[in-house]
This record gives sequence, structure tokens and C-alpha cells, in this order.
Amino acid sequence: MRLLLVEDDERVAAALAAVLARHGFDCVHARNGEEALAALLPGAGAPFGCVLLDLGLPDQDGFEVCGKIRKRTSTPVIMVTARADTRSKIHGLNLGADDYVVKPYDTGELLARIHAVGRRTPAAGGVARPGPRDDAKRALRVGAVTIELPNRLVRVDGAPVPLTRKEFDLLALLAQRPGVVFRREQIISEVWRTSWEGTGRTLEVHIASLRSKLRMPALIETVRGVGYKIVDPVG
Repeated sequence: MRLLLVEDDERVAAALAAVLARHGFDCVHARNGEEALAALLPGAGAPFGCVLLDLGLPDQDGFEVCGKIRKRTSTPVIMVTARADTRSKIHGLNLGADDYVVKPYDTGELLARIHAVGRRTPAAGGVARPGPRDDAKRALRVGAVTIELPNRLVRVDGAPVPLTRKEFDLLALLAQRPGVVFRREQIISEVWRTSWEGTGRTLEVHIASLRSKLRMPALIETVRGVGYKIVDPVG
């Protein structure tokens, strides 16, 4: 996989690039947001399988860079930052980031997350991947929420609600069986295509983001110690 590493600290970038190279990744280093966006322009080179994006960039905020990246390509973005607060995580995911890793991190954790996004993204990069069960030409409905599977669109009372890819996949999975509890391990396996336990924190952040975006905090219920379920208000 070809990776774009966006990191202004030369020592951190060199150390991480060396580790990634040992694991078979072709790493391109961008030192600021401008270089990162230029590297993602059509014709700038072979497509990237993933962008590792630091938020503390010298020329512009990493959140701003993420928003610009998402407008021009669907290449997966993993934010790698020291900002550990939940608000920053939710903001990053709402902007379209596919994952969020907090520094200092375990190298094995980062590699696992890179492989996870790689498994769910076409090799060509930049092309949106199909959603779960795309062959089902139908919509799922839970109360005021309509989930249109073929075009990956969610509406609440008829108004479209923009979701990230994983937010859509997570909501679509839960909505397939309203009232049924999905175990955390099952959700991680279906949506993230991995059994790696560290993904659990990412799941929690995505659940919180969905509740916020849909403005229906009671729609997704936490079943303590087990997982999550969608509560159908008319079910």
C-alpha cells in the first residue's frame, strides 16, 4: 500500500516511515497541509491507500486539511494526533476521517488500523467503496430514519443527513434488525472487518457521532456489557 504521511516533525516522520517501510508500505512524506493536498491531486502519482494525518501542522489546522481531502477524494484518512479528547475525535470523524489514533501509540495498533482501512478500500483509491449489501435495492426504515442502501443516503424526516462511510455501515447494520442486540465483537467484525480488540474505542466514538448527527440520542441504545441495538419507536 502507498501511504501519505502528513507530519511536520522530521524526526517523528523519519522514524515512522522507516517502520512502515519495514512492513512493506511505500511512504510519501508531506510536511504541511499544502504539500499533502498537492500530493493528492490527480496526476500527482499513483493513488494512496491511506493518509496518516497529524493535526498540528504549521500552515493550517489538520481538521481543515481533512475536510479538503474529503472533498476531493475518498482515500481513507487516519488522524494521528496527541489530541485525546472525545470532542476532537468526534469532530475529526464528522469531517470524514476513517479512524483516529492518539499519540503516543503502539506501532502494532497503528499498523492494524492501516490494514483495516486497506481491507475495506478499493486498490485504486479515491473511489468510494460499495456499502453493505449493495445488492439489496431497498431502504431500511426505523421511525423517522430512512436508510437508502443503494445510494448510501440517510434521511431523518425526509431531510438528508451526511454520514461518513463507517457511520453509514454501522447504522445500516443495526437497522437491519431493530430491537436486536448486536454484540460489540460482531459490529467490529462486520463494519471494521477485523477482530482486533482496540477498535472498541473507535466504535464508541462512532456511536456517539451517529447519535449527535441524527439528533436522536435514544435511537441507538447501549446494552451494557454486550453491545448496541436500534430502538424502533413504532416497533
